[in-house]
Amino acid sequence: MQLRYNFRAYPDAAQCRELASAFGCARGVWNDCLRDRKEAHAAGLPYVKSAELSRLRITQAKHTEERAWLADVSAVVLQQSLWDLDTAYKNFFDSLQGTRQGRKVGPPRYKSKKDTRQSIRLNTNAFSLKDDGRV
Repeated sequence: MQLRYNFRAYPDAAQCRELASAFGCARGVWNDCLRDRKEAHAAGLPYVKSAELSRLRITQAKHTEERAWLADVSAVVLQQSLWDLDTAYKNFFDSLQGTRQGRKVGPPRYKSKKDTRQSIRLNTNAFSLKDDGRV
């Protein structure tokens, strides 16, 4: 059984900066992995597996100068972003084959910094709830 909770958050200025950093890192991982898969498809190469993308775009990227900022956020946020991309591709392919119920789904698109619908997903390893309602 999976549970989902929605919470209303009122972050202070420091927490807003942390959230903005997490949103940016998740968007960066999504866009990098999407670009890798599109380039592989255009070159006629096989579908790039998630494990390979995780190693290249998360683990190894943290140790480079241009992507060192990925180490500032929880690895859970980055992994969830990659898993969300996998789900988007699965929904797209299922939609093409007709095995997905509901409306047709297009291919995954790049995420924009200017879009106001920013989101991250956290699992139970990334946060905990205190008895007084604080995260």
